[in-house]
Amino acid sequence: QAQLVESGGGLVQPGGSLRLSCTASGISFSFYTMGWYRQAPGKEREYVASITADKRPKFADSVKGRFTISRDNAKNTMYLQMNSLKPEDTAVYYCAADPRTGLYESRFRVRGMDYWGKGTLVTVSS
Repeated sequence: QAQLVESGGGLVQPGGSLRLSCTASGISFSFYTMGWYRQAPGKEREYVASITADKRPKFADSVKGRFTISRDNAKNTMYLQMNSLKPEDTAVYYCAADPRTGLYESRFRVRGMDYWGKGTLVTVSS
């Protein structure tokens, strides 16, 4: 049974940084495409970033140049480093996993992935 657990959320001032972690169990982590999504209050869930099994990253335009995504297959853990945070980055951030390859990027952006964590709240405010 797949389990994804996010950590690292919290309150940060505009312009600050935060690193989220996602630890997976119950899946063959090194073979999965992993992703981050977010949902702001009153808005639909949106794609943030993803990383393929061979560590190729993709980003939403809204975070490109500010966020980086990485994975440590030995630790079954994925990371999202968020820099230059803005109030509009405030959201619940969800970790996701999918056995499909990066060829399904368009699907991931629109329909999400097969497995989900419960989310961690990031609040950007002064």
